[in-house]
Amino acid sequence: MSQVSKSREIKIAPSILAADFSRLGAEVRAIDEAGADYIHLDVMDGHFVPNISFGPSVIKSLRPHTDKIFDVHLMIAPVDPFVEAFAEAGANIITFHPEAGPHCHRTIQAIRAQGCKVGVSLNPGTPIDVLEPIIGDIDLVLVMTVNPGFGGQGFIDSQLNKIGRLREWIDQLERDIDLEVDGGINFDTAPKAIAAGANILVAGTATFAGGPPVYGSNITRLRTP
Repeated sequence: MSQVSKSREIKIAPSILAADFSRLGAEVRAIDEAGADYIHLDVMDGHFVPNISFGPSVIKSLRPHTDKIFDVHLMIAPVDPFVEAFAEAGANIITFHPEAGPHCHRTIQAIRAQGCKVGVSLNPGTPIDVLEPIIGDIDLVLVMTVNPGFGGQGFIDSQLNKIGRLREWIDQLERDIDLEVDGGINFDTAPKAIAAGANILVAGTATFAGGPPVYGSNITRLRTP
């Protein structure tokens, strides 16, 4: 593990896809109190990815339950027509996939115009080169370590090299860009992602397993390499 990864502050963003949907408000309050840094909200449309989750109305209903950052990952296409609705619902960060539309820079401008931070997500098969024209305009890179669409998938180890290359690039740029990892994050894979250079970990099952009494200890274990 590098000196950089040892000293970097690690943030945990529990994905509510793994929460009890019959009591989402209570679940969000519980992970807030347990020490979550962000609340990760996976939005899926059944078109861009093979699943459907929720939309702006659910996010809006959860906003009063916490002051934590709402980290909204849009796995939808197109993105631009819905940016305003998600921003108004309470998103603080809006992350999109470059494959979701033909004009990445326009999408970045639309998100920024709503006062939100901008993230770009890379699927396992998406090369980091797609970021070259826009890396100076974004706040976060989200590396998917599973193919997006379903929770509970196994971590794709080949993505560790991508995380490492992105960390070197971000450090060379000397820009404050977060490097987030999502997919198969658990107590075994979290240290690998951190060692490779991630500073935000999205964890669904690993956070919510065991119920509210252990959310705090789960988050602490994930955060500690």
